[in-house]
Amino acid sequence: MATKIFVNLPVRDLDKSMAFFKQLGYSFNPQFTDANAGCLVISEDIYAMLLTESRFKDFLSKGKTVSDATKTTEVLLALSCDSKEEVHRLADAAIKAGGSEARAPEDHGFMFARSFHDLDGHVWEVFWMDPSHVMPQQ
Repeated sequence: MATKIFVNLPVRDLDKSMAFFKQLGYSFNPQFTDANAGCLVISEDIYAMLLTESRFKDFLSKGKTVSDATKTTEVLLALSCDSKEEVHRLADAAIKAGGSEARAPEDHGFMFARSFHDLDGHVWEVFWMDPSHVMPQQ
């Protein structure tokens, strides 16, 4: 079985966060979704567990607190896209759904990226990279 990744993110309002990501075209796995968690399906091997802040606290080490992503940044979530058009579609949909632009678009010729904040301030970077510029693994 391929390794899968489950990124856990605290959210203030689970219903609003789930509605936000549905507007971007994503779905949720009902098997792992309840009143305290939403299993956002990004791809076959990538998931984000949107956890209410109270549920997220259950997983913290003693003495740790939940970061306020509107004030601090602990992680940048970067997702590759198949085209520049898909980058624009996702970023535009995020902004239309209530998110905000995190930085100006970046165009390096071989790579194009846009960044947005979700409703809780988490930074999502969506990018396209020309496959011919990716060096083969040695």
